[in-house]
Amino acid sequence: MNGLGGRLRAIPGWQVTLGLALLGLGFLVAAQLAGERPRVRYTTQERSPLIETALELQGRQDQLKARILELRAAIQGTEQTGAGSAALLKDLNDRLERARIAAGLIPLQGTGMVLRLEDSINPAPPDGNDRDYLVSAQDIRIVVDELWLAGAEAIAVSTERITTTTAVIDIGGSVLVNSAYLAPPYHVTALGPPDLFDRLSASAGFVEFVRSRAERFGIRLSFATPESVDIPAFAGTVNLRYARISATTAPSGSGAP
Repeated sequence: MNGLGGRLRAIPGWQVTLGLALLGLGFLVAAQLAGERPRVRYTTQERSPLIETALELQGRQDQLKARILELRAAIQGTEQTGAGSAALLKDLNDRLERARIAAGLIPLQGTGMVLRLEDSINPAPPDGNDRDYLVSAQDIRIVVDELWLAGAEAIAVSTERITTTTAVIDIGGSVLVNSAYLAPPYHVTALGPPDLFDRLSASAGFVEFVRSRAERFGIRLSFATPESVDIPAFAGTVNLRYARISATTAPSGSGAP
């Protein structure tokens, strides 16, 4: 004991202090390392799921972006299709409008002329026929045909629109046009170019009609060229029971609708 105590007394005090300081420092380093290991282990364990979650969210975001682009393309395609459909619808409506006009289903207004046909006031000779001095359905048909050839685009006899199915027939002392009985005087209204009357007057068929009916039998024929004429719409049915579309076209010189 005396020897050990003598050796301890022989160690300088600064060495003892340094040793204690180093011992305390080592303890602190060991404690720090012991505290760091759980944190590092926790961080390492949690990092992989977070990365997987981030990658999953990124994938969903990419899918949503792709869907947005797909929907934008679909909207653009729909808009283009809608524009094409609108153009197609407009074209169909225009064609339907022209078909209705050709069928006489729409009232029209424009330049044209009006012809008035009245019975003759001349007495029939003893050996003559009284009917020759009256306006007949044939007279009206001739005037209508000549107007078509002169370039008329729409025609009406009094209040009846002339269509492709119109019949003009003598019934007693009147004329049946479509399903209406008309009495004289008869007004034939035609819509056409401003020079329609000049064209009609230059027609050989119309000149012959005037010569044979007006000059010979006194059928009174007068005309007017107002600034605007009104053509009524056809009020009858357009259903056809026995007709069908012909494979041949009408002659180029025909003015009929």
